[in-house]
Amino acid sequence: MTTMRIAVTGSSGLIGSPLVRSLRADGHELVRFVRRAPKAADEARWDPVAGTLDTDALLGVEAVVSLAGAGVGDHRWTKSYKRELRDSRVLGTATLARAIAAMERPPSVFLSGSAVGYYGDTGDRLVTETAPAGSGFLAELCVEWEAATAPAEEAGVRVAHMRTGLVVASKGGAWGPLFRAFRFGVGGRMGNGRQYWSFISLRDEINAIRFLLDADAVRGPVNLTAPNPVTNAEATKAMSRLLRRPALFPVPRPALRAVLGEFADDVLSSQRVAPRVLEKSGFVFAHPTIDLAVAVARHG
Repeated sequence: MTTMRIAVTGSSGLIGSPLVRSLRADGHELVRFVRRAPKAADEARWDPVAGTLDTDALLGVEAVVSLAGAGVGDHRWTKSYKRELRDSRVLGTATLARAIAAMERPPSVFLSGSAVGYYGDTGDRLVTETAPAGSGFLAELCVEWEAATAPAEEAGVRVAHMRTGLVVASKGGAWGPLFRAFRFGVGGRMGNGRQYWSFISLRDEINAIRFLLDADAVRGPVNLTAPNPVTNAEATKAMSRLLRRPALFPVPRPALRAVLGEFADDVLSSQRVAPRVLEKSGFVFAHPTIDLAVAVARHG
C-alpha cells in the first residue's frame, strides 16, 4: 500500500486505536475526527448527531474509515439508548457520506462500519454477503447504517460495508467481559450454548480493514469474520482450555435477560457467517480458528 492521507472516526475505540497505530507505523497521514475540541494536530471536530463536520480537514484525504458508534453492550437497551445506538451510527455515517459527496475531489474509498447483526438469527444456516437482512433491532439498525452511505456511492466513491463479527480481544468489546469472567473462575456457556458465534481476532480485523483500503475491486458488503465460526459452547471450551480456568457456571436465558434486558436475545441468537468476499479477494487470516484467536488475545 502506498502512503495515503486517511480520515478515521472512532479512532479511540477497540478497533480504531490499533488501526491508527498500525497505519501510522507505515507512514500514513491520519486525520482523526473527534466529538470534542481538537487537542492534537491530527484531530478535527465533528458532531455526528448534529450532522456537522470540519470539511477543511477532508481536503486531500484519499480514504475514509468510519468506526464510530455507541457500544452495543455498554448499557441496557432502553428506548433512549437504542436511539443513541442508531443515531451515533446512521447519522454519523450520513454526515460523512454527504461531506464526501460534496467534495470537488472526493476520496477514492469509504470503508463504513456495519455488523453481522445485519443477518439476524441464522440458526445453523451458513450465510454469506449475498444473504438478505434478518429481523430485529440490530438487523434493522445495520440496514439503515449501510443505506446512509448512499450519497458517497452516488458520487462514485468505492464504498465497502464492513460487517464485523465478535472481535476476540481481552479488553473491551463483547469478548472483554468473557476474559474477565474466566480469569475470575466464573466463566461458562450462555444459554444452551448451541448458538453460533462468528468471531474475528483483533489483528485479523485490523489487517482486513487495511486490505480493503487497497482492494480496488471490492465494494459493497464484506463480512469481517474468521472462516470457522463456532458455537458458544465451543468458544467456551476454548476459553477454558487456553486460559486454564474452569467453565462451571452456565448462564441461563432468564439470568441474561435480567442483566442485559433486550440485548440478551441478541447474545443468545445464532449467526453463522462466512467471509466469502475476503476469501475470494485473496485475504489470508492469521487466526482462522477460535483457539488461535483466543491464544493471541490472552496476551493482549
